[in-house]
Amino acid sequence: MASRVPLLALCGALTVLTVSACGQGAAGQAQVPSTEKVVAGASVQGTLPPAVLDPCALLGPRDRSSAGLNVLGVPKEINGARACDWTVPATFGVTITVDEKNGLADLEIARKTATRTKVGDREALKVADKKAADGTCAVLLGMGDKASVQIDVSNTNFTDTPLACERAVTVAGLAEPKLP
Repeated sequence: MASRVPLLALCGALTVLTVSACGQGAAGQAQVPSTEKVVAGASVQGTLPPAVLDPCALLGPRDRSSAGLNVLGVPKEINGARACDWTVPATFGVTITVDEKNGLADLEIARKTATRTKVGDREALKVADKKAADGTCAVLLGMGDKASVQIDVSNTNFTDTPLACERAVTVAGLAEPKLP
């Protein structure tokens, strides 16, 4: 019986070490934080009201890879709305803003720059000033009458507006299934 105590203690210590290492990166690598936000037991993949949407959680690791984003998003606020910004140095940037107060009809947009479209089954607007050719484009997704999600893309060199729109449409397609 006395010989079993050290063996049990050794097994317990190994179990603690094994469990505490769960979720750690490989030796020498930092752990990558989860981008899925859980609120009251529901994840962003479910249907949450706009007030609990985390814009940074709308693009998971696979989504970021598909969109060409090799950086993590940085939370920020734009005019009182929650936003997340991804900037790929010397290439392009994406900002996703969750606007809880303005639906598509409430947004002030120059009509000549907006094109009605759909992303998934959701009403959307693609906004780009082709005459300015400034390498920027936005896709605005409606979330009912009084909320929207805005995906803004800017190419670092401020050229190639069609490429900026392609990127914005890609990101909108990745984020749209996670919206309420």
